[in-house]
Amino acid sequence: MLRLIARRKLIPLVTIALFLEYEEVIGRPEHQLVHRLDLEEIQRLLGALASACQPVDVRFLWRPQLRDPGDEMVLEAAINGQADMLVTHNVRHFTSAGSRFGLRVLTPAELLAEVSE
Repeated sequence: MLRLIARRKLIPLVTIALFLEYEEVIGRPEHQLVHRLDLEEIQRLLGALASACQPVDVRFLWRPQLRDPGDEMVLEAAINGQADMLVTHNVRHFTSAGSRFGLRVLTPAELLAEVSE
């Protein structure tokens, strides 16, 4: 997916709050054990990602739509940014809300399979 983003074939939509969440999550010790990036590498990665993202202003709050309040900012970024799809590993969390707003909800693997066809 990062390659698709780098080639501008996939443009992530983010709000400030959502990007701050990304920053917090990637810096968690359990995630650092997996990706093994130091703080400087994390900052470079986040900078590159930020430059590839389309910022979204949240003009309407659609809460509550989801069972997990922590997922609401993802849905709001997609709706307010007029996304074509929402790509997530938590498909079951977003499926019913996605259909209410005309969003296709896909896993990363499903998106990659579509792109490679």
